Amino acid sequence: MPHPQSQQEFVQKTFSSIAGRYDFANHLLSGGLDFLWRRRVSLLVAASRPSRVLDLATGSGDLAISLQKACPSAQVVGADFCLPMLEEARRKMVPRLVQADGLALPFRDATFDAVTVAFGLRNMASWEMALSEMHRVLRPGGLLVVLDFSLPPRGPLREIYRAYLHHVLPRIAGWTTGHAEAYKYLGESIEAFPRGSGMSALIESRGFHCELPLKMCFGVVSLYAAGKLTQA
Repeated sequence: MPHPQSQQEFVQKTFSSIAGRYDFANHLLSGGLDFLWRRRVSLLVAASRPSRVLDLATGSGDLAISLQKACPSAQVVGADFCLPMLEEARRKMVPRLVQADGLALPFRDATFDAVTVAFGLRNMASWEMALSEMHRVLRPGGLLVVLDFSLPPRGPLREIYRAYLHHVLPRIAGWTTGHAEAYKYLGESIEAFPRGSGMSALIESRGFHCELPLKMCFGVVSLYAAGKLTQA
């Protein structure tokens, strides 16, 4: 379920507290696979030949950097509501950064050819409102790409992954960042987040046509690509 305002404040405080160790923790906990996930998104966006791209919930800017490399002639804008995370992106020389709430984006209608959100929609207070804002700032026919964690299909692998997610990962992350509670929240948010056909239906309910999700790493991560329809 979407997070209430108090939870949203918790999310902002949590990401602020781990901003300085966020990249290191991501690379460690994913075994470096996060580079491949971002590369997959970037190549997908590049294939649409966009002129303007919005990377929403850009965090420390890694996806924005990957998008700029894949789309060298495009203007890539990174937006996030967490200032300490944007400061990390600024240190990496990400050129276009905006502090913005995903539920009320400070951009005109039909501004962007593509919008990406990687591991960020799950943390927003209203998934529906966030997707509606993405729809609004996309041009007709524009591309939306949502990348986020999911769960493997039912069976032994799902239970093994859940044990890692809820018991092993928070301990490793706590040692890495000093904030194990942030990664306890990660597991809880992944369990609550729609996946598969449920996520596709949610995206389509906001005015998109969604392709079948691409499952990566045995379903631990899912990629959703959707085109904007003319009406929300």
